[in-house]
Amino acid sequence: MQPALPLPLSTPNRNLVRLTIVRGITWTGFLIAIVVGVELLAFDLPVTAVVSVVIAMGLLNIATWWRLGRPRAVEHIEYLLHLLADIAGLTLVFYFSGGSTNPFITYYLVPVTIAAATLPWRHAWACAVCAMAGYSFLMFYYHPVPQLAHINSDEMLNLHVMGMWLNFGLSAGLVTFFIYKMAYALRSRDKALSRTREAALRNEQVLAVATQAAGTAHELGTPLSTMAVLLKEMQAEVSDESPLQQDIRLLRQQVDICKSRLQHLVTSSDRRRMAEPEILDAQEWLTGVVQRWLVLRPDVSHQLDIAEKRGKPWLAVDTTLDQALMNLLNNAADANPERISIRLDWQEESVVIDIRDHGPGIAMSIADQLGDTFISTKSKGMGIGLFLTHATINRFGGGVSLYNHPEGGTLTEVTLPRSSAPN
Repeated sequence: MQPALPLPLSTPNRNLVRLTIVRGITWTGFLIAIVVGVELLAFDLPVTAVVSVVIAMGLLNIATWWRLGRPRAVEHIEYLLHLLADIAGLTLVFYFSGGSTNPFITYYLVPVTIAAATLPWRHAWACAVCAMAGYSFLMFYYHPVPQLAHINSDEMLNLHVMGMWLNFGLSAGLVTFFIYKMAYALRSRDKALSRTREAALRNEQVLAVATQAAGTAHELGTPLSTMAVLLKEMQAEVSDESPLQQDIRLLRQQVDICKSRLQHLVTSSDRRRMAEPEILDAQEWLTGVVQRWLVLRPDVSHQLDIAEKRGKPWLAVDTTLDQALMNLLNNAADANPERISIRLDWQEESVVIDIRDHGPGIAMSIADQLGDTFISTKSKGMGIGLFLTHATINRFGGGVSLYNHPEGGTLTEVTLPRSSAPN
């Protein structure tokens, strides 16, 4: 016998699990109350009808528990339908047991409270309105129980029943409003805390990479200096006519380039800490980045499209953002250097850059983790470039999304906040 699958743990699924447990406890209690009322208190109830309602709600609970074992996620509308089914069951059982004179009539507040705490605004009010409608219906239409009749029961609506109805309406409205607001505030706080934790973790990872890079740059200085000294000595020992002279000269050039790049890394990092982002026209900035990229990747073929719209899309940029976009362009070129499509578009508050390649696409097993940790789409990659790209663009208030294009390849969407024109 195979073990049962674990229940899904998304929030609507967990809420439906709790609702199923509450429903089981509630209708078991109602069944006990019906037995006590009929057998001990001699209530005049249509037992068959009342027990049929209890059995129907029990079958609904069994069906709900079976449905929770399925892999499909629970949507808000499905959860709302379960609460409305509870309200319908309550209305039926109250109809056969005294209607608005039943002292348990205020149990309508339970599904209303649950809806206010777990559902969106419109769904919560829909549940409250349905509960109020059921209560109002039971004030006029119900099977009377003599033991539950009030004084002056010959009147259509006595003051006691009217007061209970008004109290329920006020309670349902206040519960829906305040419980929803408190639940919404808690959910918003949890989301903010989650984003803060993710940002702190990302900053720690970026700091670790930066520290490692600084240490590596420092450690590389010594072997590069040693190589420069040895190459200088070798160049002095080899005659100018020797074929090795040209190779030694090339090696010295490469070593000098490495040393200058390390020096530039140190000086530029100090300068970036003091520099403010520069406000540039996104069209000119993107065109310049693409041109510099083509110098490094002359093997690619590309198409740059800029949306034809009025106004200029201004962006706050610095050299780190140039490098971040260059990393994404290099990823596209590594996937397939042919027919890389780059498009610039903008809305009122954002600028969007789309990069589409015709490579093999992204494996679904790692699609959700790209940029959050050191995971690479390349067989020999470490994932640091994509991670730092995400971190840089997030620092500017933007985001990066990667999709598998329906026609093949990968679509990378970069969204950046639009800035005001410089003064």
